[in-house]
Amino acid sequence: MSDDMDTELRNHPISGEPLPVATPAATMVIFRENPDGGAPLLLMVERIKAMAFAGGAAVFPGGKVDPADFDYAEMLHAPLPLDEAAARLAAIRETIEEAGLALGLSGVSDAANCIQAREALHSGESLQAVCNRFGWEPEFEQLVPWSRWRPPAFERASRVFDTRFYLVNAGNTTPLATVDQTENRMLFWATAGDVLEKAGRGEVKIIFPTRRNLERLAMFGDFDAAAAHAAEHPVSTVLTYVDKREDGSWLCIPDGHGYPVIEESLDSAMRG
Repeated sequence: MSDDMDTELRNHPISGEPLPVATPAATMVIFRENPDGGAPLLLMVERIKAMAFAGGAAVFPGGKVDPADFDYAEMLHAPLPLDEAAARLAAIRETIEEAGLALGLSGVSDAANCIQAREALHSGESLQAVCNRFGWEPEFEQLVPWSRWRPPAFERASRVFDTRFYLVNAGNTTPLATVDQTENRMLFWATAGDVLEKAGRGEVKIIFPTRRNLERLAMFGDFDAAAAHAAEHPVSTVLTYVDKREDGSWLCIPDGHGYPVIEESLDSAMRG
C-alpha cells in the first residue's frame, strides 16, 4: 500500500528543496510466461517522439489518474484508500487505451469487447461507463503494488508525476496487445534483461525510473517471486535527488526500496 504521509510531503527529506505539485499517475507492469522458458516477458510501449513526457522512450503502459477514476473509486467503496483505488483504476484504463488489453477486470471474455472499450475510452467515455456496458468489474487485488516514484524538484513542474507501479500477471496466455498509434508508436514483449540490453545497444531509450525498475524486475524468474519481493518492501514514495560529487552529479534514489542499483550519472540518465 502507499504511505499516506507521502501525500503530505512539502519538502524533499534529503535535499530540503520544496517539492513541486505532482500529478497522480499509474503504471501497469504486465507479466506473462515466456513460451521459450526463462524469465517472464514484460509489455513495453514506445512513446512517440513528440510526446512532452518520455518522448521516444520505452515505458510500461500507464498515464494520469483522471477525476473520473476518483469518482468510480468512490462509487465502488473499495477497501482501499480513495487515491489508491483511483490509481489502480487508472492503470486498468490506461492499459486498455494504450495496449488494448483489459486486465485487472473480471468478466472479460470477448476480445471484440476490448476493441470497443478502447474506442469508447478514446472517445471520452469513462472506465465506469465501459465496465457497466460490458459487465466488467474491477478486481483490485489483481494489481500488486510495486513502487511509487516522484521526481526531484528540479524537473519542470508541467512534467512532475507521482506515479504508482503495479504488477499484473497475465499467466501463460498470449494477450493480443496492439499499439494505439496516438501516444505510442510500437510495443513489444521482452524480458527485463532483454530491454536493458536493447537500451545498452541504443536500440531503445529508457528513462531513469524505467531503468531502475527493469533492473529490479530482472532479479526474478517469475511473477510470484516478484510479488513476494514486493510484499517484503511495502511501497513508500521513491524520492529521487541529485548528489553532487567530485566526479560529477549523480541522480540517486534512497536505499531500502528494493532496488539493486540506486544511482546513475546525471550525464547519462535519461529523464522525462
